[in-house]
Amino acid sequence: MTNQQNSMHACPACGLLCDDISGEAIAKQQFSCGKAAKFYARTSNGAQPRVAGQPVSLTQAVHTAVELLKQAKTPLIAGSSTDVHGARALVSLSHHTHASMTHLNASSTLRNMQVLQHRGWQTTTLTEVRNRADVILMIGTDVVSHNTRFFERVVWVPEAMFTAPAARKIIYLGGDDLNTKPGVSPDGRAPEVIPCASEQLPEVVATLRALVMDKPVTVDKVAGVDVSRLRNVAETLKAAKYATLVWVSKDLHYAHAELTIENITETVVALNQKSRAMGLSLGGSDGDTSVNYAHTWLNGVIIDTPDWESHDAVVWVNSYSPDAMPPAGTHPVIVLGAADSQFDETPAVFIPVATPGLDCNGQQFRVDGSVTLPLSAAKPSDLPTLSQVIAMIETELKGVAA
Repeated sequence: MTNQQNSMHACPACGLLCDDISGEAIAKQQFSCGKAAKFYARTSNGAQPRVAGQPVSLTQAVHTAVELLKQAKTPLIAGSSTDVHGARALVSLSHHTHASMTHLNASSTLRNMQVLQHRGWQTTTLTEVRNRADVILMIGTDVVSHNTRFFERVVWVPEAMFTAPAARKIIYLGGDDLNTKPGVSPDGRAPEVIPCASEQLPEVVATLRALVMDKPVTVDKVAGVDVSRLRNVAETLKAAKYATLVWVSKDLHYAHAELTIENITETVVALNQKSRAMGLSLGGSDGDTSVNYAHTWLNGVIIDTPDWESHDAVVWVNSYSPDAMPPAGTHPVIVLGAADSQFDETPAVFIPVATPGLDCNGQQFRVDGSVTLPLSAAKPSDLPTLSQVIAMIETELKGVAA
């Protein structure tokens, strides 16, 4: 079965969930985004359950998975690359098996959550940025490495309600190997780029916060960056009608990066004393926003990073990243994953499940957390959904005939 060419789809290949993907574009593989092209090129043909690498029935695979979970004293549900419905099912399974739960992106997500828990923050949405932002400061990221169509969908748009999109000022502050070309305005204005390596951002961002707060800074350079340039950025932010400070936690890959994020969000607080500014955390992949939200509202706590060695069985879910696997040497592993999963080590059990937005319908939170969007099956398949497989596992765990 193939998608109807006049249908429209929200693409879960990144956290933007671009909802203008036509069935015709999918059929012809015509995309402006490489992530979307890669996602919709995937196929689920020929996948079947396996135990120790050998083909088995779905019932037998579920039975073997249940036996492994019954024997485990400290199981872990990991990967968790799925949508809202899958996340709810995983939380349910964790309750039935007394398992801990984590996500592929737990480390980077935790950087944000620690700031939110400790200090709180003032953040905005993609729609508000589209309609209001006149100055956008990208800190340690180009965004497009994660959210390819950010500038196309949010920044250089044909019209906005409260600002002139083509007149926006774009500033890049630090980062590694940035692609700043998308920051060039439609009329050819180049963005301002203030280079420094990611690991130097803690000092630079702290200095920018001090300048915004009118604190004295007596040195000429900080981490190789001229303080005069940072002072100009601070004045630009204070003069803006709606400044937006953007970061991607994955790009802040150094120790205690949460302190840099806190300095960003506290700079926003300082700006809002006399003007208007907001933060915007972007990135988002593998359904991490959806899974963290579902885990939080069902358990009351955020997802944490795992201690792999303390767990004696792992249920691994990788709907959106078929090449993602737990650390080498992890045993036993039960994979409830994408049909095109790639294994360096044969898992104890592999049950292919439908990928939301590709094989089946689903629901996903956008990276800004403001809306959920429906995911429609672009290439419907007969694979069971993650929720269906987990229901089978839970039924057998309860000792009820499936």
